[in-house]
Amino acid sequence: MMDSTFIPWLLAGIPLLGMLACLPFQSDPERLKRSAVSWVLISLGSVVAFAGHMDVPPEGLLPLYLLPLAATISILGQPVHEHHRPSWMLTLLFLGLGLSVLSTQPRISLLSLTLLLTVIAGLLYRHHSALWPRSWWGIGTYGLGALAAATSAAADAPLSSMASLLACTVLLPLVPFHDGHLTALTRLPGSLPSFIVVLLPVVGLHGLATAMPSVPDIVAWIISLFALVGASYGALKALAQSRVRLLLAYGSLSFFSILWWFAAASRTATPRSALLVGTVGLATSGLMVAWQVIRTRYGDDVDPQAISGLATGMPQYAVLLSLLALAAMGLPPFGVFAGFMGLLLSSPFPSLAGLFVTLLAWLAASWYIMQMVQRLLFGIRRPELRYTDLLRAELASLLLVVLVLLALGLVPTTLFASEGTLFEHLTIGDSPTWNR
Repeated sequence: MMDSTFIPWLLAGIPLLGMLACLPFQSDPERLKRSAVSWVLISLGSVVAFAGHMDVPPEGLLPLYLLPLAATISILGQPVHEHHRPSWMLTLLFLGLGLSVLSTQPRISLLSLTLLLTVIAGLLYRHHSALWPRSWWGIGTYGLGALAAATSAAADAPLSSMASLLACTVLLPLVPFHDGHLTALTRLPGSLPSFIVVLLPVVGLHGLATAMPSVPDIVAWIISLFALVGASYGALKALAQSRVRLLLAYGSLSFFSILWWFAAASRTATPRSALLVGTVGLATSGLMVAWQVIRTRYGDDVDPQAISGLATGMPQYAVLLSLLALAAMGLPPFGVFAGFMGLLLSSPFPSLAGLFVTLLAWLAASWYIMQMVQRLLFGIRRPELRYTDLLRAELASLLLVVLVLLALGLVPTTLFASEGTLFEHLTIGDSPTWNR
């Protein structure tokens, strides 16, 4: 049997090796994309094969499985174009660093996280535009996250725990440290935004599982307050957006803030937390891929108000986009609903007012997401638009994310938990057959 200390290096090394193996194909975008997808699938196979031989973290193994799945969805959903070649290579790099953060020893994990955030800050600087001055806040936010991760790796407790918690507020976006999240999802090119929206939050949850139990009461109260502000702020900003990627960025901020409220109340991160964070990120990733389909057809700067009537001209796209919208809104039987209800039924609530705010933020998602989808799919069919339905790679990407979200809404959460975590759930009265 393979030494368990070697497995994390193997999981992290395969995507990095894949990035190097893709270098000879840089002049051929089609072959480069096929190679990148192949290496991501090899990475997924290695996680499936070896994750059971590793120590299971408090949040369970689901994040390890989600990262290569999200990378596959992100790369498949991009058109074959020379401008997307760097983003495919960087997706492999980020996948390797993300798996390293989730699986290696704490100090190596924090160093990998420091490198990951530093590279993202550098990319945001590279793609900074004078037309988007707010991106400086995003660059600074990720720079702060990298500094906090490096401090956590070098310092001892309690400074290490507080620095780790600060890094978590950047990774799993919490007001007022959310500008990096907004900037990454709107400024980064190609497949990176649809992968980062899964990668960074699940990495942040991994750090939260370690940092949250030692948080003082006053800090937990402040986090709870910021979480409620963030849930309301994200929902209101999403309602006011006309640009799709900003709408999705603010909407996901609202849902991630809800997770922070639950985490502040329970002082822990469980497999149920991972289910909510992972499925919110995955649903947002799928909607970003769906929007990329529109940008591929009609241009990167297309106005969403100018697109309508896609339901009759692009029926496959219409069906999958509708299912993704239902999943992102938190409706059953998809994973977002299962994760939200699992936390709602198992976590203590410090205030009914806070519970009321989280429920309102959840209900607001039904409005802004459905409004976006209705505007695209229905209305007047415009004769000047070309209605070209999904290509095979786009169909595979969107179908995969819908099937994964459906599966995560139906399988038991404890499937991804350690035996110790499962025993803890059962001893407090949970049924082994109903664990949401």
